[in-house]
Amino acid sequence: MLHNQNPVENTNHSVFFAARQALRRHATGGNILIAATLLAIVVANIPAINHYYYNFWDQEVRLQIGSFNLFSHNGHPMSMLQFINDALMAIFFFSIGLEIKREVLVGELASFKQALLPIVAAIGGMVIPVVIFFTLSVGTDYSNGAAIPMATDIAFSLGVLAMLGSRVPISLKIFLTTLAVVDDIGGIIVIAAFYSTHIDAMLLVYAACLLGILLMGSWMKIQSKIFYLTIGTAVWFLFLNSGIHPTIAGVLVAFCIPATPVFAPKKYIKKMRNSIAKFRTEDDELLNRKSILTKEQMNYLKEIESASDKVISPLQELEDSLHPIVNFFIIPLFAFANAGIFLLDMEPASVFEGISLAVICGLVIGKFIGIFTFSWITIKLKLAPMPVRSTWTQLASVSMLGGIGFTVSLFIANLSFGSMGEVGNALLDHAKLGIVVGSLIAGALGFLALHKTLPKQSADPEVDE
Repeated sequence: MLHNQNPVENTNHSVFFAARQALRRHATGGNILIAATLLAIVVANIPAINHYYYNFWDQEVRLQIGSFNLFSHNGHPMSMLQFINDALMAIFFFSIGLEIKREVLVGELASFKQALLPIVAAIGGMVIPVVIFFTLSVGTDYSNGAAIPMATDIAFSLGVLAMLGSRVPISLKIFLTTLAVVDDIGGIIVIAAFYSTHIDAMLLVYAACLLGILLMGSWMKIQSKIFYLTIGTAVWFLFLNSGIHPTIAGVLVAFCIPATPVFAPKKYIKKMRNSIAKFRTEDDELLNRKSILTKEQMNYLKEIESASDKVISPLQELEDSLHPIVNFFIIPLFAFANAGIFLLDMEPASVFEGISLAVICGLVIGKFIGIFTFSWITIKLKLAPMPVRSTWTQLASVSMLGGIGFTVSLFIANLSFGSMGEVGNALLDHAKLGIVVGSLIAGALGFLALHKTLPKQSADPEVDE
């Protein structure tokens, strides 16, 4: 029975504080992302102010010392839009790389059996949408955008789940989160393989040497985040000018960040106890008042602070620090810059034809069929268990949410058509429209299906939501 649990399942699906925090951050980030998207569409279609919106993204961005400009591509300064898409999104992909590494080491991807279902589901959710898009676009000038509907937006999709609160089994939240992470890996591979041009091999050699230094630093247990971020920035600049998309640099640098702390937790606790023990019992009355600490007391607390820094690995600390920056600033700004679609000169019927239709079908139909069918086969073959406390209808509903392919879909659409001139701009606008409409349809259908099929009470009573 689906409702029976053994101790192993309880262990595998316990929700730790960090995991709950990550889910909540993604959900909250999804709400801000929705607001940024709606604001972009509104501003882009108000004739009195939309020219300010479009002109702003053409402004040049410079971080220059002498003749060297860090934000330059082949000697030309970046525009604001390029800065967002190539520099800030590299930070986004850097955070994804950190998340992938953590998931592989200690998360849902660490256990093959535990990870198999979302991995297989994600593969189905990437392959089928691409096949549907390519079938509808073969022989057209937009067939090279086949990868657009292959992504699942983790912030948007978890934002929808958050609206249903504790009624959603935590196993389904973990399934969707892990699926989205695997989707991101697929997106990274596609970007690296198909969106690179005019490769400068020498710059890549320099970048490889710097990545080697980062790996050596990780092996030598160098904990300085400045060390990794400074060299990582140089790697990003070399990738930017080498012809390989610079977001790939963010992922590769993330894989070089050490995941092992200097102190084991047991050693940290021992050191902390020793430092606290140095505060004498006779000092209790003084410590009970707000007063300036003595030099010795400051040193004891500094020892605790130093030990605290060394018990958290650079990977975990960077991932934790970047989450609010990425979710509350970078991704909403990306959406605001890229989701502005001028609708006033579009025929309403164009939403359901051409590239818009191909994207919508890929997201709404392709993602659902791919995720659910591949999950069904995997479970029926007993290669992986059904998510705990869930049913087939709930799994189908979550599969529908996989069609919310917003951030990475917009990103791939820009890579596909952003450099094709006026024809490309028209295709890009219709692709964006298809992404927005398809994501809204998938999100609405998934939410309604879950609302109808989920239990009215908490699905995980032992979990403190």
